[in-house]
Amino acid sequence: MSLSSWNIDPAHSTVLFIARHMVVARVHGRFERVSGTLRVDPQAPMQGEVDVQVEAASIYTGSPERDAHLRSPEFLDVEAAPYLTFRASQAHAVGTTSFQLLGELTMRKVTRPVLLEVRHLATTKDPWGQPRLLYSARTSLQRSEFGIQWNRALDNGGWLVGEKVDVELDIQATPAKG
Repeated sequence: MSLSSWNIDPAHSTVLFIARHMVVARVHGRFERVSGTLRVDPQAPMQGEVDVQVEAASIYTGSPERDAHLRSPEFLDVEAAPYLTFRASQAHAVGTTSFQLLGELTMRKVTRPVLLEVRHLATTKDPWGQPRLLYSARTSLQRSEFGIQWNRALDNGGWLVGEKVDVELDIQATPAKG
């Protein structure tokens, strides 16, 4: 297997999340700045290494007040921990285009193992002839495992913010230059 380096294309990659609010509603958000590298063999795109970095302050939910709270020490604590990182080098095929990627996610200076369910969507060329690798991935996190404890009890039962956070990634990567 011959690994080559690929850079995540930040203009065409997204990191999305969904969390419960007031038990039944869902809040959708994204991180607007993502970067990183993949070391992968384009002929075997379901094996390799991943190193992703997300700027925590780039969180966006459509509500400036909520976004400021999510950046605060009660949630992401972006001043003390400006990046979320994911590093992985263990992949296990679960189909012809699907695999599980086991890695370590660091958020708020807490590192935990995370398993991503990944699909290799394509190895292709863009309209300008540039090679691209395309992936989608999903996982669910328990926010308290990363030290995010803030919450408020609701009068009718339940909590203001759900414990589980669903994460979806769509990644496009281009060959590293040099």
